[in-house]
Amino acid sequence: MHDELFEVPIEDSIDLHAFLPADVRDVARDYLAAAHERGFTEVRLIHGRGRGVQRALIQQMLRTLDFVFGWRDDEHLGATIVVLAPNPVKFPGR
Repeated sequence: MHDELFEVPIEDSIDLHAFLPADVRDVARDYLAAAHERGFTEVRLIHGRGRGVQRALIQQMLRTLDFVFGWRDDEHLGATIVVLAPNPVKFPGR
């Protein structure tokens, strides 16, 4: 059993293969919130190609986040490209 916590670097992409399938949505949600807070406006969630189960779960979760403008599939990479709203705190006056 692995209950160790570790900090995920907030960059322009995250590879979700490193996480247990049951944790992927929560990890992705937390990553997106942190990326938005830091001012990112586009990030890549790498979930794999497979049967599309993780992609569907990720895209279902994206519909619940008010700071997500939209997304598109990158089927070649097995990823979802997420467009985030500009963070008004990070960029005042915009």
